[in-house]
Amino acid sequence: MQGKHFRNGSASSTHRSGGHVFRAKPSFGGRGGKPSFNRGSKPGGSRGGYGGNRGGGRGGFRGSRFGQQFMDVSKFVNKAVITEETTHFKPEHNFTDFKIDEKIKVNILQKGYNEPTPIQDKVIPHILANQDVVGVANTGTGKTAAFLIPLIDKVMKNRTEKILIMVPTRELATQIDDEFRVFSRMLSMFSVCCVGGAPIGRQLANLRRTNNFIIGTPGRLKDLEERKALNLSQFKTVVLDEADRMLDMGFIHDMKYMISKMPAERQTLFFSATMSGDIQNLVKSFLRNPVSISVKTGDTAKSVDQDIVRVGPRNKVDVLQDLLRQTDFSRVLIFGKTKHGVERLKDALVARGFKSESIHGNKNQSKRQRALDLFKANHLQVLVATDVAARGIDVSDISHVINYDLPATYEDYIHRIGRTGRAGKKGKAITFID
Repeated sequence: MQGKHFRNGSASSTHRSGGHVFRAKPSFGGRGGKPSFNRGSKPGGSRGGYGGNRGGGRGGFRGSRFGQQFMDVSKFVNKAVITEETTHFKPEHNFTDFKIDEKIKVNILQKGYNEPTPIQDKVIPHILANQDVVGVANTGTGKTAAFLIPLIDKVMKNRTEKILIMVPTRELATQIDDEFRVFSRMLSMFSVCCVGGAPIGRQLANLRRTNNFIIGTPGRLKDLEERKALNLSQFKTVVLDEADRMLDMGFIHDMKYMISKMPAERQTLFFSATMSGDIQNLVKSFLRNPVSISVKTGDTAKSVDQDIVRVGPRNKVDVLQDLLRQTDFSRVLIFGKTKHGVERLKDALVARGFKSESIHGNKNQSKRQRALDLFKANHLQVLVATDVAARGIDVSDISHVINYDLPATYEDYIHRIGRTGRAGKKGKAITFID
């Protein structure tokens, strides 16, 4: 079967053949032969399935900047291109060139980092110079290390220094805390991860000890500050990571509250994958004469091969099952729209023999972390998640991201598919279209 193919966002350019064709093994609905799912099959509504979209609502992108229901499917189709620029990037610096403590350099090498990524290469010198920074980069480009490495050096030079790192999700906070422990190994430097869904008593106890890095989500951090467990006047450095997502999630008032409690003379580091008008307003209110650095090459990473699957009249879970049975679907992250839909889909996949787990807002932090750890350890083939996981999941070698339900906005789509094709490797993203 052949159909229309969209390239590079151009819906008017149609071709036959080429690109990727995803083939399912059994037939559907009594049809003979092996149906193929490609970029132009006849559309139709889905039958059955879990959490499927029926147009309209958040799942249909109503009110997005792409127009009514955002059904410009060409936005979900793009051939992965690894250019010479991205595969053979020549940094201006080596890690050995940076004026950081030699013990940190040892930890960097033991982590397996040889040359800095573009965002690390550009940002680290400015952070070391104590400048405010706005960093814009595609997800998966190494920006966590871009701010952690120079800030760990900052604490090495002044052991009284306190660093506050605010992020939108528990998963991202945990990921940053894990990376901090790698880069600060044997440096007698400590952190506390403060997130909702985890026991606050343990966090309160840890905050009574000496810590240089506090990493957390805005809501929990505000709660701890109001309990007098955090004295924000002591923090002269703040990192706002994934600031656009924090804005989307409604954390703006908590962010402003926390910043208002900090010294006016501080270093503020602001990282985002997108720069909307609202984000630019935050930059103006939070930062002083910032250095703006963008290494973003486009809306989506060039290393991610993007395609769509027209579900048509077929059962949506059947379509998913036939994809997952293909050998190259080895480690798959599937995104659904609702917490209950994600849990039902996970149960359906388990019943069909797939090693699967779920992450969503109804699960406490320990259960979410356990699911993520199993996925990282390759004990699961499938992790099903709501958009809570679009930021903060840093799992190497995710083979596919599948948008089982449409994301609410194109920005959410960008962050979902950014979980694959990381660190210069190729990945694949598939979006189900009813």
